[in-house]
Amino acid sequence: MSRRPRPERDLWVEEERVFAERGFLRLCGVDEAGAGPLAGPVYAAAVILPRGLIIPVLDDSKRLTERRREALFPQIQEQAVAWAVAWADEREIEALNILNARMLAMDRAISRLDPGAEYALIDGSYNHGIRCPNETLVKGDSRSANIAAASILAKVSRDRYMCQMAERYPEYHFEQHKGYPTKLHYEMLERYGPCPIHRQNFLRKFYEQRR
Repeated sequence: MSRRPRPERDLWVEEERVFAERGFLRLCGVDEAGAGPLAGPVYAAAVILPRGLIIPVLDDSKRLTERRREALFPQIQEQAVAWAVAWADEREIEALNILNARMLAMDRAISRLDPGAEYALIDGSYNHGIRCPNETLVKGDSRSANIAAASILAKVSRDRYMCQMAERYPEYHFEQHKGYPTKLHYEMLERYGPCPIHRQNFLRKFYEQRR
């Protein structure tokens, strides 16, 4: 028996349609990946899709398998009007805190768009430090086509970076957990201590457990 294909979701939310009708032809979606891990940068992406474009199975990156995200990554790049990826590294996370580092990465991604965005939809409820005219959209990565596309670019880009770090620091097995606080990650921290890409202020619980 053949399986029915998954129906395409129209993620063009009312906000996106309204801004297009008001003349904002270059509306970007912005999202980040990597706010929770103990190691590595926080990544962000900004994407401007052609109005009304439906990319099959486009969705919040967290709802998709790694294989599906990897397949969508080049499709988004090829079909977008513009896209950009940026990050804030672990030193900036230490200096600014993770919330402000997320905003810095998002702002950097928006600023790298060519052509630039006229207006931005920011995933979540916080937008401090975003210089482009914008508004926030709670759970935007599951509601907005532009933000969903950005979530995929940010997630895949960060995962690829952490796999590169797994080659540099093989003892931590970053390719398996991407720096998130898993049992394996804590075991490797216990055995080897932190490496240069660990976020020191995120390791407070780890240090407390060792006392």
